[in-house]
Amino acid sequence: MKFTLKDYQDKAVREVLENLKKTRKRWHEDKERNAFSLSAVTGAGKTVMAAAVFEALFHGSEEFNFERDPGAIVIWFSDSPALNEQTRFRFMEVSDRINPYTDLKVVEADNFNRSKFEAGKIYFLNTQKFGQNSLLVRGFDQEVDARQGVLLDTRPDLRAFTLWDVIKNTIDDPSLTLYFVLDEAHRGMGRATGAAERATIVTRLINGEKGIPGLPVVWGISATVQRFEEAMRVAQKRTRLDPVVVDSALVQESGLLKDTIILDIPEGAGDFDTLLVRRGTDQLKQSTLAWAEYAKAQDDSPRVTPLMVLQVPNNPNANDIAKALDTIFERWPDLPRDCVANVFGEHRTEQFGGFSVPYISPEQVQDHAWIRILIAKDAISTGWDCPRAEVMVSFRPATDQTHITQLLGRMVRTPLARRIPSNDMLNSVYCLLPHFDKDTAKAVVNMLMTGDDDTKPKFGRVLINPSTMGPNPNVSEPVWEKFVSLPSQTRPQQSAKPAKRLTALAQELITDNFLPGAGKKAHDLMHKVLDDAREKFKDKIEARRTAVLEIEGVTVKGNIKDQVMSLDGFSEAADMAVIHDMFQRAARVFSLPIAKSYAHYLAMQLAEPDDQDDLEEKLMEAEVEIAALGLVGEVQPFYDAAADQHAKAWFAEYKPRIKQLSDDREEAYREILEMSADPQDVDMLKPSAKAEMTAVHENGQDTPIPTYPLHLLCDGQGNYPAQLNAWEVAVLKQESQRAGFQFWYRNPQQPGPSSLGIAYQDHDQYLILRPDFIFFADEGGKVVADLIDPHGIHLSDALPKLRGLAAYAAAHHPGAFRRIESVAEVKGKLRMLDLTRAEVRDAIFAATLTATGLFEGPLASDYLD
Repeated sequence: MKFTLKDYQDKAVREVLENLKKTRKRWHEDKERNAFSLSAVTGAGKTVMAAAVFEALFHGSEEFNFERDPGAIVIWFSDSPALNEQTRFRFMEVSDRINPYTDLKVVEADNFNRSKFEAGKIYFLNTQKFGQNSLLVRGFDQEVDARQGVLLDTRPDLRAFTLWDVIKNTIDDPSLTLYFVLDEAHRGMGRATGAAERATIVTRLINGEKGIPGLPVVWGISATVQRFEEAMRVAQKRTRLDPVVVDSALVQESGLLKDTIILDIPEGAGDFDTLLVRRGTDQLKQSTLAWAEYAKAQDDSPRVTPLMVLQVPNNPNANDIAKALDTIFERWPDLPRDCVANVFGEHRTEQFGGFSVPYISPEQVQDHAWIRILIAKDAISTGWDCPRAEVMVSFRPATDQTHITQLLGRMVRTPLARRIPSNDMLNSVYCLLPHFDKDTAKAVVNMLMTGDDDTKPKFGRVLINPSTMGPNPNVSEPVWEKFVSLPSQTRPQQSAKPAKRLTALAQELITDNFLPGAGKKAHDLMHKVLDDAREKFKDKIEARRTAVLEIEGVTVKGNIKDQVMSLDGFSEAADMAVIHDMFQRAARVFSLPIAKSYAHYLAMQLAEPDDQDDLEEKLMEAEVEIAALGLVGEVQPFYDAAADQHAKAWFAEYKPRIKQLSDDREEAYREILEMSADPQDVDMLKPSAKAEMTAVHENGQDTPIPTYPLHLLCDGQGNYPAQLNAWEVAVLKQESQRAGFQFWYRNPQQPGPSSLGIAYQDHDQYLILRPDFIFFADEGGKVVADLIDPHGIHLSDALPKLRGLAAYAAAHHPGAFRRIESVAEVKGKLRMLDLTRAEVRDAIFAATLTATGLFEGPLASDYLD
C-alpha cells in the first residue's frame, strides 16, 4: 500500500482476510457457499481497506500473515458504472501492488470475450451489464430468445460466451476462487426507486439460476448492511460468517471525518432563502480565505479550494435557482461567474436565468477546482465523496430530512485526510436550511448522530445556530505554556510491531533530512540486538537449530488382515524450500526487511571475500540461524523492547525539530508515534476558535445554556456556555474558590489536539477516557495544573477508566499535574480519590469488581469542604 493503514483499518483488513481464508477453504473442500459483510461509516476508507485485502489476496502478505490465493478472482459489483470507475481510480491511487493496466479490468461488450475470468484480476461489473438489452448476456435465456425468433445456438456479435457462461465456467474450475464484492451492498438489496431490477440481478448472481451455480464467496460492503444481512439470512444454501464492523468512534478519532456539522436555521417565520444564501456565501468566502492562509502558513500543504452545494428539490424552479446565483455573485463579486456546475440526473447543461450551467459527473467534482458552486438534487446522495464541499444551502422542504442527511454524509471527509489542528473552522461542515425550524432541524441532528438506513456518519458534534468562542484574551502566556505542555495519550494499536515503527520513523527522518542514512542505521541497531539475542539465548537457539534442519513425522501403517495399526516415527533432513519457509516465518517476528539484511550481514561475516558460491552457502546457514532465533519464545519480547527503546530515543532526540515542521509532516510522525502497543504521550495544542451552542431547544422554546467566566475559551463578554450536571457544577464552584485559582478548561469529549485523552483497557481493547476538567492556578509564582474528573461509578467501565487514570497519574505526577483526582457521588456525598498517592493507585489496580468500594472506603475522602 502507498498509505499506512489506520489502526481500525488494519484490524478490519485482518478480519476480512480471515473470513476470506475460511470461505476459500470451505468452498474447495466442501463446496460450501459463504457470505459476510464489512460495515463502516462513510469516510472510513472502505476502498482503501478493500485494496489492502486484494493486495494480500493476490500477492500474499507478511504483515497480515496471509498466503496468496493463486486462483483468486474478484468481481467488484455496483449499480453504477460511474461508481465503479471512481473505485478503480481509487485503487490506482492507493495500491502499489495492483497493476492498473493488467489487474483492473472494466468489462465491456467490445473488450471482453473470454470463456472464464482470469486469476489475479479485479473485474468491474454493474447491474446494467446484466440487463435485458446488454450484449454481454443476450442469448443466455434460451426460452426468451426462442420466443423472439433468435436461433438457440447463436450469440450476438459472434460472442462465444455470455457473462453468465463466464461466471459458470469460472465457478466450475477447481483451480479458481471467485470472490464477489458487492459495493454499496444495501442498494443491491432493494427498497429504493429502480431497486427491483437491481435486487433481482444480485439475487440471481448470489443464489444462481437456470444452470448457473451460486457464487462461492459474497462480500458485502456498505455503511449500513442490514438489508444485505437480511438477504443473506434467507439466501439459498449459504452460510453467514461473522460481520466485520468498524467502530465509528475510531473513524472519528482518526481525523478522516470532519468534527462538526453546523446547522444554520432561521429565527421566526418568513422567506429566508436569500438571507441564508448570503450567509452561505459569506461562509464559503471565509472558508476559502482560511484555507489559503493555512496553505501559506504550512508552505508545503496542498491547496484546498472549498465549494458550496445548492441542494434543490427534484422539480426545481429555474427562476429560484437563478435568484440564488444572482445573490451569490452580488455578495461575492470576485467569484468567477463560470464556477457553477450541476449534477442533475438529466446529464445536460441547464439554463437558470442568465446562467448556463454545465453538467459534471458527481465523482469528478472533487478533482475540478474550478467548481465553486454545485447545484444538486438528490442523485449525489450515495456513492461519491467531495471533501472540499464545506457549505450547503438546501432548498429542500422540511419533510426531506433524509435527503439532507444523505448529502451531508458525502461531505464529511476531511480534505487532507487529517484533522486541521490550528483552525476548527476547517474541520467543520456548514448546512443552511431556510425551510426548516428548530424542531424539524432536531430531527436532522438525530439522524446524523444515530444514523439511518442509508447513511451513518455519527458525527462528533452537530450544532444548531452556534456562537463562536475564541481564546480568552485574559489568559496569560504562562497558562497557555502549561496547557500545551500537558501530555495527552494515543490509543495503543493491537497490530503494532516495534521494528516496523523504527524503520518507518527512519524513513521520515530521511525525508526531512534530519538523519541521513537513518534506514541503514536502524538496521544496524537491530542487527546488534539480534547479535545480543544470539549470545543471550545461545543454548536455546542451538536446541532449536535441530528443529530447523530436521523434519520429524509419523508413518501410519495399517495391517488389514490383523486389523492392527502401528505408528512409526521418522526424520528427514530439511531441504532448501523447508529452511526458507521457516526463515520466512521467523521474518514475521523481526520484519522481513530486517531479517533479510541480517541474513546478508551474517553471511558476509562468514563467507570468503569475493566468493559468490561461498556467499550463497553462508546465506543458507544464516537463514537457519534466523529461523532458529524465531523459534525461541524469549527472543521476540527482547527484540521488540529494544526496537521500542531505539524508536523512543529518536523521537526524544528529534522532537524539537519535528515540532517546527508543517502540520502535514508533523502528522506523519504522529502516526508513527501511535504505532505502538503501549500508550504514547503526545503534545496538546492551544485551542482555536470553537463553535458552541448557547441555547437548547426543547418543547418549542429556546432555553439559554448557563455561562461561566474564566474559561480558556470565551465569547465577547468573557463567558463560556457549558451544560454541566450537578456534580460538575459543584466541582467548578469548589475549584474556583481555591487559593491561587486562575482559569479552567472543560476538556472536550470529542477527539482532537486540544482534547486531553487518557488510554485505558477494557477487556481486550484500549479506549480513550477524556477527563472533564483541567484547572490552572498560581502556586508560588508558578502556574500549576489540576486534573479533576467527576465520574459516575455505576457504569461497567468505571473501574477500567479509574485504572487508566491511575496509570496516567503514576506516569505524569508530579511533572505535569499538581493534583489528579477522581470524584464520584456515594450515598448522597461527593467523595474523592487522590491518584497522586501510591497506596490509592495500588488499591485501584488490585480491585476486581467495582469502583464503588474504593470511594466508600478509607482511602477516599469527602471532596467538598
